Amino acid sequence: MPIPEDVTGNEIDKDVRQELQSLPKTLADDVARNLVMVARLIDDDPEAAYGYAKVALRLASRVAAVREAAGFAAYANQKYGEALAEFRAARRMTGAVDLWPVMADCERGLGRPEKALEMAGAPEVHKLDKAGQVEMRLVAAGARRDMGQLDAAIVTLQSPELASTSAQPWTARLRYAYADALLAAGREREAREWFAKALEADRDGSTDASDRLAELDGVEFTDALDETLADEDVVDGDDDGVDNDGDGDGGDKKD
Repeated sequence: MPIPEDVTGNEIDKDVRQELQSLPKTLADDVARNLVMVARLIDDDPEAAYGYAKVALRLASRVAAVREAAGFAAYANQKYGEALAEFRAARRMTGAVDLWPVMADCERGLGRPEKALEMAGAPEVHKLDKAGQVEMRLVAAGARRDMGQLDAAIVTLQSPELASTSAQPWTARLRYAYADALLAAGREREAREWFAKALEADRDGSTDASDRLAELDGVEFTDALDETLADEDVVDGDDDGVDNDGDGDGGDKKD
């Protein structure tokens, strides 16, 4: 797959670069450039990112960072079985537990929420950092919802992190998930309150909390440049200053 000339491979994280040092330099550079493309495209063009990940995997399948990148690319394309296999491979290579929450979410994607809940109660969760533990809580709540256990999902999300007034990287997503669960349970007033709190913490626009709030408030947005609406105005006989009747007077006849 083509890679832009401005991508050198030096853009990757230094820890990943260190992992690639086990490879011949030319090969390491090729793998690094493909990994950079995965990182660049995974949000906006996951299918293309998946293609670059497969190239990197073919070149260096024994590098944990490559297996992890391949896992995330597969995950972004909802290839949950493949993603889970890659994450497991990366974990075997490193012994790290940071992939535990996304592995559990893959189980959800495969239609096995019970397995995800089992993983949420495993000893590995206690080894996660705070961000990982919050992510695991989100996955567990999602698994409860998959099983139709709305009240349990709400309780799962109730935590010191949810109650905290300080904004952390996970705050907006946690509050949003809580609001969404409340709304699903029919608790609209509380849901609106928590969507507002999610929006307050959402500095980078990672959620659509503003849209959900507008929806709850009955606000409808109309595109002022919508050509369809403009056409409807003409059909309805609105005088828009355009000489539609061909008499050259700059307006429409109203006989």
